[in-house]
Amino acid sequence: MLILLREPYNWVKNEKNSSREGFTLIETLVAISILGISLVVILQLFSGGLRSGKLSDEYTRAIFYAREKMEEALIADNLTEEILEGEFEDGFRWKTETTVDHSEGEDIEQKMPFSPFIIKVKISWESGIHERSFEISTMKVGAKPGSDEG
Repeated sequence: MLILLREPYNWVKNEKNSSREGFTLIETLVAISILGISLVVILQLFSGGLRSGKLSDEYTRAIFYAREKMEEALIADNLTEEILEGEFEDGFRWKTETTVDHSEGEDIEQKMPFSPFIIKVKISWESGIHERSFEISTMKVGAKPGSDEG
């Protein structure tokens, strides 16, 4: 099969077409600028994701430590009003505060054979230049402070 072309292909560039081929310096600079800005945005998103992951890990450990200290306070036989503090090996600090709940009023408290205790556990740690903390609290009914009942 024979294909005939109307015009033979011109291997020599025409002056009209030569100014249209390729990229100009401005087009190249604009393309590199867009590429650079895009890479910076992508890297910032990636580093933000890493920071969020680290912060999430810190809060997860704080929750674990708070639950551990809360369980220690709840299994105690005799509750007394006290404040205990300490530090874990990895820099997390804890504070357990046990107080008697006086929200019902003095008259009702004197008639009850027990006392409602409020137990608060606060975990704090350094995260870069920021001080972060996490707190949980609960109530437990116990013998009145100073009574011999168990």
